[in-house]
Amino acid sequence: MKTFLSVLAQHQAVLEQLVNINDDIEAGGVLLVDTIKQGGKILLCGNGGSAADCQHIAAEFVVRYEKKRQALAAIALTTDTSILTASANDFDFDSIFSRQVEALGNTNDCLIAISTSGRSGNVIAAVKAAQTKGMTVIGMTGSEDSELNKLATIAIKVPSNVTARIQEAHILIGHWWCAIVEEAFSQEALGAGNNA
Repeated sequence: MKTFLSVLAQHQAVLEQLVNINDDIEAGGVLLVDTIKQGGKILLCGNGGSAADCQHIAAEFVVRYEKKRQALAAIALTTDTSILTASANDFDFDSIFSRQVEALGNTNDCLIAISTSGRSGNVIAAVKAAQTKGMTVIGMTGSEDSELNKLATIAIKVPSNVTARIQEAHILIGHWWCAIVEEAFSQEALGAGNNA
């Protein structure tokens, strides 16, 4: 049986290796800032724990992360049970996110597509729908090469093949993105106030 200290050590080892993908993480942050500045919105999709991460990150963009500022446009495609069940029932499970991307996505938008394996069929379908709409895509996966990594505009490959450790890194990265996007718009608001 694993002890908590062994799990903590594994967690710390994965986080320390994120330095090796720092450029990709920072590029994702820049892309998200640019998306909002260009009047776009952020769509997010994923399954299971990754679905919860989508809702968590979207809430912090829309409401706030640490600072009071304008609401930022973000939608978790994992939350509307009527859409999810109708799409799965009337078409198939792989369509549950792509159908929403078709309906809601625009050229200036960015899709954050989360799949620890990088092989989730419904996430891949959403990415392909986003590309058809001219959207950018940030793919968040584990270390394995996958179709999601190949399709994404920016691929964030967490250096682990353990689902829990990958998800822990994903939310850390998501929090950092929330912080830098929030900082960009807090500064913009301050600048506008100083010019008044």
